Amino acid sequence: MNIEVLFLELSQVQLQDEQALEQFRIRFLGSKNVLKDLYAAIKDIPNDQKRAYGQQVNALKERAEQIYHEAKAAFTQTHRVGAAEDLSRPAGDAKAGAHHPLSLIRREIIEIFNRVGFVVSEGPEIEDDWHNFSALNFPPEHPARDMQDTFFISKGENELALRTHTSSVQVRVMENQAPPIRTISPGRVYRNEAISARAHCFFHQVEGLYIDKGVSFADLKQTLLYFAQALFGPQTQIRMRPSYFPFTEPSAEVDVSCSLCNAKGCNVCKYTGWLEIMGCGMVDPNVLEACGIDPEVYTGFAFGMGVERIAQLKYRVTDLRLYSENDVRFLRQFKPGMAWVGWPFKLKQIGKKSLQLLKLHHKWSSNTARVVQFLLWFWTVLKPVRCICLLSCHVGSLTSLPFGTYPI
Repeated sequence: MNIEVLFLELSQVQLQDEQALEQFRIRFLGSKNVLKDLYAAIKDIPNDQKRAYGQQVNALKERAEQIYHEAKAAFTQTHRVGAAEDLSRPAGDAKAGAHHPLSLIRREIIEIFNRVGFVVSEGPEIEDDWHNFSALNFPPEHPARDMQDTFFISKGENELALRTHTSSVQVRVMENQAPPIRTISPGRVYRNEAISARAHCFFHQVEGLYIDKGVSFADLKQTLLYFAQALFGPQTQIRMRPSYFPFTEPSAEVDVSCSLCNAKGCNVCKYTGWLEIMGCGMVDPNVLEACGIDPEVYTGFAFGMGVERIAQLKYRVTDLRLYSENDVRFLRQFKPGMAWVGWPFKLKQIGKKSLQLLKLHHKWSSNTARVVQFLLWFWTVLKPVRCICLLSCHVGSLTSLPFGTYPI
């Protein structure tokens, strides 16, 4: 076929729809296009004319590709405009997202300690033996060094493991920063444990460290009391029970008063009135010395808590596996602005329809909760009365109309 004829055809082509566009593609750009014969005829062209002939064929192909791509882009734009939303339609039900409950608790804990001067420090999740165990006064025979308790990546001289606590971050801070030190270390940690409703192979911790001259156990107690009251309410009290941790001496377990029963005893606190939330203690002098801090001059305290444990107490979530299953039915309950963050308060069932679960904030007093419960109960009881009043008003309005004007 003559090249000039094909150029003339391209200049007169009109692609009205997508079907015409597809036919054009098959004719000029398909596997059996008309240009193949032109390329095959190059061998019959004299050598002094092959260069000019090849340039004409290439120009013809480029022009065909240009026409095809421009028409395809025009059709795509037309479909995009035609498929635009109908502005007269009602707005769709766009559901807002929600923060993860552990993120909410973590952020709240950080904000509380930021108010009293603690700064956030972070570190690697893969740690060596020194930062994870040795610098924290763990003896070589400690059970935490066993394979059944820790996820080891490599053993031997260059021993590496997934960190078992964020105390390793505190060691790095003490090695690189001179006192005074006031820091908290939130992060994910790992333990070689069977996954169940009460335990998981990974979880989140927030550990705090304060080192300065003249730091005492009284400072530790007041700091933790401030934290507990800021998180669980001003009526919250704490108690400390003697315990043991390799990196603190003396050590203690911290309990908070149960806000569900006002420390009177319930099934949540196992009728003790107290709930365990964290461990704490004064930093062992051996730890200070290992990190290059003079224990004769400086003292300090440390504490650590599980974020899942705090969330469990605040949100009443009894299964730790729910936090890591990404179940949207569970996560949608923690939308911003919800007033139910705290202890749930169940109402009585009235007739066939039961009132939904009312979630009250943990800072509400029991008297306030009773008032809200009574108002909802009273409104439900009055439902038949309200229906009768509305029906009476409607009948009265009908009887006031002239004869023959009753609406159908």
